Amino acid sequence: MMKVTLLGTGTSQGVPVVGCQCDVCQSADPRDKRLRTSAFVEVDGVHLLIDTGPDLRQQLLRERITDVDAVLLTHEHKDHLAGLDDIRPIYFRRKRPMDIYGMQRVLNVVRKDYDYAFKEHPYPGAPSFQLHPIRHESFFVGNVEIQPVQVRHLTLPILGYRIGKFAYITDASFVADSEMALLDGVEVLVVNALHHEKHYSHFNLEQALQFVEKVGPQRAFLTHSSHHMGLYADVEKTLPPHVTLGYDGLQFTIDK
Repeated sequence: MMKVTLLGTGTSQGVPVVGCQCDVCQSADPRDKRLRTSAFVEVDGVHLLIDTGPDLRQQLLRERITDVDAVLLTHEHKDHLAGLDDIRPIYFRRKRPMDIYGMQRVLNVVRKDYDYAFKEHPYPGAPSFQLHPIRHESFFVGNVEIQPVQVRHLTLPILGYRIGKFAYITDASFVADSEMALLDGVEVLVVNALHHEKHYSHFNLEQALQFVEKVGPQRAFLTHSSHHMGLYADVEKTLPPHVTLGYDGLQFTIDK
């Protein structure tokens, strides 16, 4: 059994947006409160964290997550990377470097932004990261096989991940047919849906639903949604029965 927790489902600004007075940002519905996008996957005793945005500490505390075996990075934008230092308490408890997987370009940013983690003689409070460059080939964390899926964020190549019957894709605006083949047989899909209007670097709601139909999962959850999407209670009523607008803290399980 695989368990997935959506740690955050918001855009780079999160929801509510600072200073915004719209109905969504002022909503009392907790499903309208969106931290930056991230997910946590537990399978076969392996704990996988997908992205480490600037709200990571808050997300780990909320979900009482105390162990992470590896971090899977989709790309280097700060709403997906800026919280990596918050992994330090888990590193201190584990007493071994944190394994981080991503494209070489992304790992280069990690090495630059968190240079103190790679010093020959680091200060006592610094974490330690073990960087693992990945491309198209599948790789293993423990006994869990992970298949990278390359998508485009405007023109920037970024990664989604397939783990068994589950696939997680965020910040996509285009997925090539060659990568679609890697999604054959996926039963549960998480995919980004920014809002209703077309956007230059993200699927909007219509495009996300078309993508879901093309993949053909039994269930799909939408993530990386902005306040322009509308109130959760209103949007959820408009979706197909097998599609759910994700929200922070949403959990679901998948038979492997």
